[in-house]
Amino acid sequence: MVKERFPQLSSSKVLVTGGAGFIGSNLCETLLALEAEVICLDNFSTGKKENLSIFIDNPRFTLIEGDIRDLGTCHEAAKGVDFILHEAALGSVPRSLKDPITSNDVNVSGFLNMLVAARDAKVKRFIYAASSSTYGDSENLPKIENVIGKPLSPYAITKYVNELYAEIFKNAYDLDTIGLRYFNVFGRKQDPNGAYAAVIPKFVIQLMNYESPVINGDGTYSRDFTYIDNVIQMNLLALTVESGDALNEVYNTAFGDRTNLLELTSLLKEYLSEYDSKIAEVPIKHGPNRPGDIPHSLASVEKAKSKLGYDPQYDIRTGLKEAVNWYWNNLQ
Repeated sequence: MVKERFPQLSSSKVLVTGGAGFIGSNLCETLLALEAEVICLDNFSTGKKENLSIFIDNPRFTLIEGDIRDLGTCHEAAKGVDFILHEAALGSVPRSLKDPITSNDVNVSGFLNMLVAARDAKVKRFIYAASSSTYGDSENLPKIENVIGKPLSPYAITKYVNELYAEIFKNAYDLDTIGLRYFNVFGRKQDPNGAYAAVIPKFVIQLMNYESPVINGDGTYSRDFTYIDNVIQMNLLALTVESGDALNEVYNTAFGDRTNLLELTSLLKEYLSEYDSKIAEVPIKHGPNRPGDIPHSLASVEKAKSKLGYDPQYDIRTGLKEAVNWYWNNLQ
């Protein structure tokens, strides 16, 4: 289905920065299936080589181990490519609060290096991972792209600065860009381990080990959880959209629905219990709210639907079933 919809990518050369990460490796895999030539740039600070294992020997795949904070490496990686999918970043609000300098170095200086490399290599289009954190303290629901608030963390500042730089590079150098504001992406290959693991894989692995997940707050905080295949579709649409009006914009990348943490843990227990009935009895614990967290997040995806033809196929239930199946079969 994907191959029939995006045949124009079969002859393209695409650089995926952060290509060994959760989203990046899924994009690399999809692009290779579309018969594109793929270059992956990653320093493996958060990405994993095992994420590349199923296509590392593909003759159309090239791995460059390097850091986007080095401009020379960025120039090397961008040489001769048609498109760049810029996924490399240090995510996590808590990480940025603990170490704002490194988050800024990677997410701002590294981003600027990649823009410069894209400009100098004359790439056709630069697609980058923006973030729903850009909405900051705006209480509007659903979130609409042109209404944002003040950032609530260093991470949120860095992702907003990315959008500002992208606009400048279009105006000053005529580099076409599209920013995708990701909303709580989850799915296969998302790392359940580490201090900054996302909530879904972290809770899955804890429940599989009969450990009680800890919900920050009373569990009523809600998010627009977005399955990885919806995100892949958005990236492919951003790469191939022909309308000039669709370029040099930012788009919410989400499903357009919200689920609170109590509902989320209930669904996880339900789906995991199909594999192990004892998981249904694991109790849930509560802890304090996290600094920098907003209470609710819900995206409007109308702009993406109208300008890109976005048609998300995976709601929270469908996506969670897919994700739980992957974790059960790969993390036992």
